[in-house]
Amino acid sequence: YGGTNINTQKQIVFNGMDIVVATPGRLVDLVMTGVLRLKSIQKLVIDEVDEMLNLGFRPQLMSFMDSLPVKRQNLMFSATLTEDVAAMINTYFYEPETIAIESQGTPLEQISQYYYGTPNFFTKVNLLENLLSDAEVFQRVLIFVASKQFADRVFELLDPIFPDQIGVLHSNKSQNYRINALERFRSGTNRMLIATDVASRGLDIADISHVINFDTPENPEDYIHRTGRTGRAEKAGIAITFVNEVEMKYMAEIEKFMKIPLEEKPLPSGLKVSNIYTDEEKPDLFDKDYLGKSGIGDSQGAFHEKKEKNRKVNLGGPGERKPRKTKPVNRGVMKKRAAKGK
Repeated sequence: YGGTNINTQKQIVFNGMDIVVATPGRLVDLVMTGVLRLKSIQKLVIDEVDEMLNLGFRPQLMSFMDSLPVKRQNLMFSATLTEDVAAMINTYFYEPETIAIESQGTPLEQISQYYYGTPNFFTKVNLLENLLSDAEVFQRVLIFVASKQFADRVFELLDPIFPDQIGVLHSNKSQNYRINALERFRSGTNRMLIATDVASRGLDIADISHVINFDTPENPEDYIHRTGRTGRAEKAGIAITFVNEVEMKYMAEIEKFMKIPLEEKPLPSGLKVSNIYTDEEKPDLFDKDYLGKSGIGDSQGAFHEKKEKNRKVNLGGPGERKPRKTKPVNRGVMKKRAAKGK
């Protein structure tokens, strides 16, 4: 994987191995250096292919698969069958067989699920601070956000309130940073971890007491995967979702997908409800006339009657305006003629 010394990995591959487990980017790097040769590859396994495509690894995957031998076995694992995944199957698979391990649906019954209706981002932050202040109840909390920018923003707002208790995990962090953040959360050094969906599939951390969806996921299946991080090994868990007005339609889709209604809880008493909206939450003011009136309503355009001072007639060059009275004489020619006459 990236973020580590590639020369060390090149030496390991050069020494020979039967199985290589790699991320798409580093795998392509090793192929491009020539140290990893693909002509003898017999089996290709791609895990979490839908997330790889969502994270922008399509070029690396396409480049790698185009370099593989035609005769091979492909095994691909995906939690969701999106259009992009289907397109990859149609392009690179021959007569594929689909195996559904289990049907998608409701999370485990031991997970208690409910949501809070919130107007905006800063009210969500205030609500999150209110909940996390009860350390006895919220013992180990995984907080999901919609983007890397939101993850950093929430961390910056909460870290001063809960110093040395929160970690953050997303793809813009270095590999070592992510490893350390996971280890601190797993060991209990950090009580809370803020993460994007990149972590919702592969995380297997025991005893997560709460999953909090800071943003309601647009895809119901992403909600299932997020929620499934708690309530593991037949232990009880709690999943809480913050829903603003725009996200209510996503919550309706989630309830429809799971075929169960979720309870909406009232906001805690004394919670500060912010009236400040982020740039992403502000409505587009298309009805406002920012340019104003043009001020050329009475203009007649380019074809209009000229003023008197502009009514001039083109008289041509100086020679035409003041014609010579006599014919011009070439003095050089006249001198030559005079010399011949002598």
